[in-house]
Amino acid sequence: MKMKRFIYGLTVATSLVFASSCDEKLDELLENPNAVNAETASPDFLLNRIQLDYQDMWYGVADRGARLTRQINQGSALYINAYTATSTNGTWSNAYANILADVKFLEPLAEASNFQRHLGIAKTIKAMVLFSLVDTYGDVPYSEAIDAANFNPKTDSGKSVYDAAFGLLNEAAAHFTATSAGTPNDYFYARNYTRWIKLINTLKLRYFLNTKLVDGAASRAGINALIAENNLIGAGDDFIFRFGTTAADPDSRHPKFAGQYTSGGGDYQSTYFMHHLTVAKGFDDPRVKYYMYRQVLTNTTNVDEQECVSQIAPPHYLVGQFPYCNPAGNKGYWGRDHLDPDGIPPDGLKRTAYGVYPAGGRFDNDSGTPVNNPALGAKGAGFHPIMMASYVDFMLAEAALTLGTTGDAKAYLTSAITKNINYVRSFSLGTSESATILGKISDADHATKRDAYVAYVNSEYDAAASTDAKMNVIGREYWLGLYGNGMEAYNLYRRTGKPSNMQPALEADPGPFVRSFEYPNNYLVTNVNAVPKDGVAVQVFWDTNPGSPWIY
Repeated sequence: MKMKRFIYGLTVATSLVFASSCDEKLDELLENPNAVNAETASPDFLLNRIQLDYQDMWYGVADRGARLTRQINQGSALYINAYTATSTNGTWSNAYANILADVKFLEPLAEASNFQRHLGIAKTIKAMVLFSLVDTYGDVPYSEAIDAANFNPKTDSGKSVYDAAFGLLNEAAAHFTATSAGTPNDYFYARNYTRWIKLINTLKLRYFLNTKLVDGAASRAGINALIAENNLIGAGDDFIFRFGTTAADPDSRHPKFAGQYTSGGGDYQSTYFMHHLTVAKGFDDPRVKYYMYRQVLTNTTNVDEQECVSQIAPPHYLVGQFPYCNPAGNKGYWGRDHLDPDGIPPDGLKRTAYGVYPAGGRFDNDSGTPVNNPALGAKGAGFHPIMMASYVDFMLAEAALTLGTTGDAKAYLTSAITKNINYVRSFSLGTSESATILGKISDADHATKRDAYVAYVNSEYDAAASTDAKMNVIGREYWLGLYGNGMEAYNLYRRTGKPSNMQPALEADPGPFVRSFEYPNNYLVTNVNAVPKDGVAVQVFWDTNPGSPWIY
């Protein structure tokens, strides 16, 4: 559950944040009798805040990635308007002002008390934050950042920050095996430090896969070493952040649930993603009723509710044979096309809502009733799927196919899909929706549907005539399994271009795809050394693929 945050003044953190507009002098802050200092600060409280701030940061990055990769709807007609310099202010300030500053403040306190496990958790999270900053922006401040004497740090190359994060993983691993005092709160693994080591190794796998275009030989060797060590995240080791059902003081529910089930409305699902879950293979994906909940069982014909039902698809949609407006079949799956800038009609209690996985909503049992009651479904007791066992197998499948690493790509793909479908089911059965689910789909029915799905994908893989076509099968299935984790979907899309043939924007020319984000306004206006980027088409260091419109 999400804990109530501890409010305290951090002298060093406050003075270090170059992304803030704080005018106080350092000596005045040091003399503040109400501020927490190194003699009075609690490493436990610091680590609590680091973990909670990290899940907040992760959610923001993952949400943007999900919208860009058509997992959920991306509003605005043009990419340049979808994400401006103010769009990621929160991510930047959370990363630097909160997490990185707090980790720096924590380190000497934990070292003095020999709190090795605190250090291990904090440095692992710090590494993940640095990876995310580079994946989001490219070059970012690091070596000069979080320095009380420097309010204008220069950027470091994305590669150097990535490599620094990799080094932190090695440091964190040593902390998890050293003799330690203290017992930290651990919101992710409940003090199972063996699993933290597995996470560290899996983050290394992610590092090598993301950098495969920069140094394929190093990535191949690094991944093969990890496979040989055989200590990656497996079934039961999933790195997730769980939410509760408390509605206030603080709201501990999954943010997608809280944003939709209180009064209806909320996000639109992606027409294209729902198309792949319901139409593309000729049968429903076994996960669709867990992922999404239909508030109606047939689609409207009322243009006041959904304008596109009376319109012809744009010419480039017709030429490319892309789904438009709603998935075929008139089953009530009600979303929006990519980069649809329309206003909000009175459809809040009709558009397709988030389901039980991972948002803690309702399982779709074909009841077709509104979701404007926070007592419905799992009441928000969902989770953030940050790094799952199935993701490991998808990554290994990509590595085996494209780098020639140890193992068979098809076997990894089969394992990945099976694990993913099984986890969607097992998590959902662990919620208050269990009886509803079992009343609709028995364990035997689930196994039959899962096995038929896996067999279908395997036949597609076998029929794919080229490495690129086989990679598209792997990438598409990874994308479908990543629902709730747009961060990895965004990286996958930039790294591989898969899934290919994505639904385009409604506008024929929406501008270049967001290969990285603009630097945030709260950095640009407070740092004299900050240099605006040359638009969203700038690629991060590991993305050496062709420029736009290679992906779009």
